[in-house]
Amino acid sequence: MRYRLGVDVGGTFTDVLLLEETSGTTYRAKTPSTPSDQSVGVLNGVAKVCAEAGIDLSEVGQVLHGTTVATNAILQGRGARVGLVTTDGFRQVLQIARSFVPGGLAGWIIWPKPEPLARLEHTIEVTGRIAADGSEVIALDEEQARTALRGLAGAGIEALTISLINSYANDAHEKQVAAWAAEELPGIPVSISSHVLHEMREYERTLTTVANSYVQPEVSRYVRNLDDTLRGQGSAAPLSILRSDGGLVQASKAAEDPVSLLLSGPAGGVTGAVWFAQQAGFSDFLTFDMGGTSTDVALVLGGEPRIGRETKVGDLAVRATSVDVRTVGAGGGSIAHVPELTRALRVGPQSAGADPGPAAYGAGGVEPTVTDANVVLGYLPHELAGGEVALDVEAGRKAVATIAEAMGLDSPEAAASGIIDIVNENMFGALRLVSVQQGYDPRDFALVAFGGAGPLHANALGRLTGSWPVIVPPSPGVLCAYGDATTCVKDESARTMVRSFSQLDDAELRTALEELASASAQRLSAEGVPAEQQTARYQVDLRYHGQGFEIPVDLDAETLAGDDLLGALGAAFDAEHQRLFSFLLKNEREVINLRVALSGPRPEVAWQPLAEGDADPSAARVAQSTVWMDGGHVEAPIYDRAQLLSGNVIPGPAVITEMDSTTLVLSGHAATVHPNGSLLIRPI
Repeated sequence: MRYRLGVDVGGTFTDVLLLEETSGTTYRAKTPSTPSDQSVGVLNGVAKVCAEAGIDLSEVGQVLHGTTVATNAILQGRGARVGLVTTDGFRQVLQIARSFVPGGLAGWIIWPKPEPLARLEHTIEVTGRIAADGSEVIALDEEQARTALRGLAGAGIEALTISLINSYANDAHEKQVAAWAAEELPGIPVSISSHVLHEMREYERTLTTVANSYVQPEVSRYVRNLDDTLRGQGSAAPLSILRSDGGLVQASKAAEDPVSLLLSGPAGGVTGAVWFAQQAGFSDFLTFDMGGTSTDVALVLGGEPRIGRETKVGDLAVRATSVDVRTVGAGGGSIAHVPELTRALRVGPQSAGADPGPAAYGAGGVEPTVTDANVVLGYLPHELAGGEVALDVEAGRKAVATIAEAMGLDSPEAAASGIIDIVNENMFGALRLVSVQQGYDPRDFALVAFGGAGPLHANALGRLTGSWPVIVPPSPGVLCAYGDATTCVKDESARTMVRSFSQLDDAELRTALEELASASAQRLSAEGVPAEQQTARYQVDLRYHGQGFEIPVDLDAETLAGDDLLGALGAAFDAEHQRLFSFLLKNEREVINLRVALSGPRPEVAWQPLAEGDADPSAARVAQSTVWMDGGHVEAPIYDRAQLLSGNVIPGPAVITEMDSTTLVLSGHAATVHPNGSLLIRPI
């Protein structure tokens, strides 16, 4: 038997899924995350799931891991001390930035500008210059460069970034400075911008490469320690890490290019959602992943997640390919509070996290959270994560009662209902960012809900968005780990080629794209993916002459080989521009960047259809509960999801429990059990 092990680390729980490829049999484990050292929670979960399956770790063929180590290093400001090498005259590239201030009118007055990841005192300049066409304008001054590098040696830097002007056109100067740095700063990891981001725009290229250096030591240390520990416990399986674009990469390569991992965790959930939604017959859907700390949402069109060119974590926005995921600080651990100034109820973004957690966890938390509100309303069972966490109902009521008192409400249930309504609106706003703001009507999409808390709020989010059906996959609390275990290896190549259509012909554009595809194909082959199993996706960034931004346009292999490549590309660009902005320009079109992404085959993993039943779900009914819904207490049956059969229909109000999550079906709605085990919720 062949086993694949998927691991996803969240802010509150670490999810592990063991998958037997031939039969599709799965084993799940959910353990508390260990923020001080994520590998502890990972290893606890691995040991637990292997024990449940009755196998030894040595029987696992692959370990596939979605990690938030890079993300947390950015958010918590605990990355490396980075030195930066720039071209003479560009020392303040990070300080000048793009002069963009977020917020509304007068935002510049109150906005605290974040500190650059590389300090000015750790930034040096070297004499030498490359022109935009790649020619050398000024030769490098070796003596000056070495003297400047020796100055960084005494500053205690832990990583070095080299980002020189126009290096996307010619990287010779960057490679030479890197060679000198290896001699002057032995043992310091070096990132060069022409490798990390082979595209124009000096600020974005510098920022992205500095971010790579900032997280590289911690990511390298984590990946190396986890790999060594797994091998020490008997594993011979290769460790692969999930990239932000939903593809896998070998652990050693991930450690070299960690900026591509910033959305590793959320990407796993989207790939897992694609897996189950397509089995249920849906290719257009929104994803809604609600965990203990935050909620991630994305849009999938035609079975393919929308891919963005910007990855944003906190105040940092870097140029790295990733699934277009938007995150809001709304999770089961989000804290509800009533500010003295406004006396208006707020929920999040502060979170109780895993330690001490919500008050109902009984681990020392006293502040009211979304989880506590769900406990007060009767939506949650008395135990979570298969008995891993026992809920203290009275502690949850006591915490929520402080909100009722602060707002002058007559019961904890009224306060809890308000908390749920507000957190749902916060998440609805995020869903609008990936749908309405991008020109899509959410009513044309289904909604796939997962994460430990997602199914509790899914029905309400479907009602707000008009997205039906709401799909709750099997094991929704560990779906990110399922996505890690069922995705494929990917590689990407890119380059800048600024040409107007009148300066370009089909043959030159086709040749440039094929060269990029060949470079990625060689790297995939080195990772063991045969050439005949590789699939290429082509993308070109276009703009009208005079615009300051580009729009990515996808190309398929048939269009690439066609007789009118530029014509087809221009028509696709015009259609996308019209969809996004509702107008077109008569200016000439320009090609800016070329990009090719190659992927290997997805693993052939079987799935086990549920036994067939009729519409009556009563055999799975295990208890009766009183819940607060529609402004009052009502009786609601509780069902054990493991006992449901294909074709069962569960009318609301109802609560459906399982090891890793709880699904709430509202009154006026019903959940139908699909043969693949998913719950499909629709209005009655």
